Amino acid sequence: MAYQNTLEYASNKDATDPLISWRDKFYFPMMNNKKVIYFTGNSLGLQPKTTQNYIINELEDWATFGVEGHLHARKPWISYHEQFAAPVSKIVGANPNEIVIMNQLTVNLNLLLVSFYRPTKNRYKILCEAKAFPSDQYAIASQVKFHGFNPEDAIIEVAPRDGEHCIHNEDIIEAIEKNKNSIALIMIGGVNYYTGQVFNMKAITEAGQKAGAVVGFDLAHAAGNVKLQLHDWNVDFACWCTYKYLNSGPGSVGGVFIHEKNLNNPDIPRFAGWWGHNKATRFKMEKEFMPLETAEAWQMSNAPVLSMAAHRASIDIFEEVGMDALVLKAEKLTGYLEFIIDDINKVLLRDKSSRETDTFKKETKDGLLEIITPRDKNQRACQISILAHGRGKELFDKLTSEGVIADWREPNVIRCAPVPLYNSFEDVYRFGIILKSILLPNDGV
Repeated sequence: MAYQNTLEYASNKDATDPLISWRDKFYFPMMNNKKVIYFTGNSLGLQPKTTQNYIINELEDWATFGVEGHLHARKPWISYHEQFAAPVSKIVGANPNEIVIMNQLTVNLNLLLVSFYRPTKNRYKILCEAKAFPSDQYAIASQVKFHGFNPEDAIIEVAPRDGEHCIHNEDIIEAIEKNKNSIALIMIGGVNYYTGQVFNMKAITEAGQKAGAVVGFDLAHAAGNVKLQLHDWNVDFACWCTYKYLNSGPGSVGGVFIHEKNLNNPDIPRFAGWWGHNKATRFKMEKEFMPLETAEAWQMSNAPVLSMAAHRASIDIFEEVGMDALVLKAEKLTGYLEFIIDDINKVLLRDKSSRETDTFKKETKDGLLEIITPRDKNQRACQISILAHGRGKELFDKLTSEGVIADWREPNVIRCAPVPLYNSFEDVYRFGIILKSILLPNDGV
């Protein structure tokens, strides 16, 4: 695509963007009486303007009906969670019976590991990506210890090659093959939080299951961000949060996928609670647990209606927009951000060359911006991670003071996520103008 680093180009792209009207359906933080450039939907999505009404409806029904709201609320609370199965299944590529919305992400991950990490004396290892999100690392290590194994031995981490930031898919497949007789579980983040790399989940699932392992994914940075086909890929299980790309509010409910092949397997253990019990007999309060025949069998408690109301507000938006349209715009928007950063680097190189001695070499990275997210559009989604060589957090702080809300990760990485639901090409262009003015204050910008 022939991108241009001009306001005219960005404005023209926004004028023909079929999703641009959705931008006005979200609240933006304000700074100096202007909307910020919000590039941190990969950490917390913006609030849809409809969210308040969805929550108020439930508060009104609580006030009107009290406990009878379980049966008589506009959306009865006793079955409140059931409304998510069909629309969420479209977002993650599943069948409705494979979906349940419950708890929060790491709670769900631990519950799923109870069911799907079943180590034996010889097959007990878990394969994951190096530098996974810390909460995943903690959960995996705690499960390994719970079963009496040493994490140093039982956890296999696949890391980037020397001098690189992303992991080669063939290295993951090779590690699976190398350890095929000892791996019990493969647990990888579908999108790496740090680099924004999208892993080949289909290939990993095929290789892992061929090796005799169970395969699951943490989709915190993938759900609502990339096109997923969990059922068709034959993924055993997955979980995700809803407060990032799914815009459901801080600490909101999590989501779970369990492939239907696993739903009625009596050999799979699970922690039980009464909301996973057969609905026909649930209120008979009988002693023996009778699990439902859907992913709901893993749901232990009744629905947190108020946070689920916020989730419903966002899911209704996804129902209307559709993942295909979001993925298409994300590809263009992220590509434009990549182009803008590359364009700034060209100016930085010229500036550095003019100030350095004859020994200056173009390959030097000091002072430059290195994109550590894959350049291949099939291996990334709504995120560009920028390694700011020779820069500390002062660069990020200056961006923030100029109205750019992005995300800082040690030691010197700035994560930017232009989200297709509410970000624009002009956002990306203006980000570039601000970034360039900070890096080259005397360049006339």
